[in-house]
Amino acid sequence: MKILLLGAEGQLGGYLQRSLADIGTVRASSRHALDESLRIDLKDTGGLLSLLARESPDLVVNAAAYTAVDQAESDSAEAMLTNAALPAVIASVITSWNGALIHFSTDYVFDGTGTRPYVEDDPTGPLGVYGKSKLNGEIALSRMSADHLILRTAWVYSLRGRNFLTTMLRLGAERHSLTVVDDQHGTPTSAGFLAKATARIAQKWMRERRSRREASGIYHLTASGETTWHGFAQAIFEEAVQTGRLNAAPLLLPTDTAGFPTPAKRPAWSVLDTTRVQTVFGITPPDWRSELRTVMSGAYDAGSST
Repeated sequence: MKILLLGAEGQLGGYLQRSLADIGTVRASSRHALDESLRIDLKDTGGLLSLLARESPDLVVNAAAYTAVDQAESDSAEAMLTNAALPAVIASVITSWNGALIHFSTDYVFDGTGTRPYVEDDPTGPLGVYGKSKLNGEIALSRMSADHLILRTAWVYSLRGRNFLTTMLRLGAERHSLTVVDDQHGTPTSAGFLAKATARIAQKWMRERRSRREASGIYHLTASGETTWHGFAQAIFEEAVQTGRLNAAPLLLPTDTAGFPTPAKRPAWSVLDTTRVQTVFGITPPDWRSELRTVMSGAYDAGSST
């Protein structure tokens, strides 16, 4: 299977390069790809179309995304371009060679008023530009004929790049106390698990075109369980002390969303039900806390040069 990975330099993209290599030949595209033929600025639609036509992959895995939730409020044009227009561009051309697309979306497509884990068919209602841009991308794909999977995920983290885990580790080393929001509920999901699960899904989905068409659509893919940002931070510091990444944990103080205002509104509840991805693709999501322990042990990054 020939796979074109977009967004290979991002947090998830780095892990996808390794996991997808187990199921096919991966061509990793990014703004600074070593192979000049794979370098692409995703604002350049013409360049993207040329890349797609030149590569003609069996599967495009789109890990490119605008993920700056607060910045999106004042930069809606770029958020919409990357998160909504880009997947539509991909879907518009891959049908000419029977290609397929896996695209990632977010828990932020929901308004957060739920009281149970959201299923794929629940009504959406994003609170900010970021969520709206991702929802627009989902809608665009649903209206096109290309075989596609939309994997909604949440609270993605790893030991690489800028994310909640690395921010907490940095601040925990710098400060004696931290205040973290304790009334937003979700499921921390490691980029390592997400990449491995995506490869397993892709391998099963791509085996036969007829079943591929029938299985196209939206799936929720996160770890299992739920916590708050405060609960996540507390678990991070406990693991950091146990693994020697921090000498001591800072004092961790809870606050509500009103006490920590941000440009973009976040859903108070964004836990996703993963029953469908378990049933169709045989994925068993790990408990978020045990998965954090795996991440903090360095298991996903061992031997990695990316």
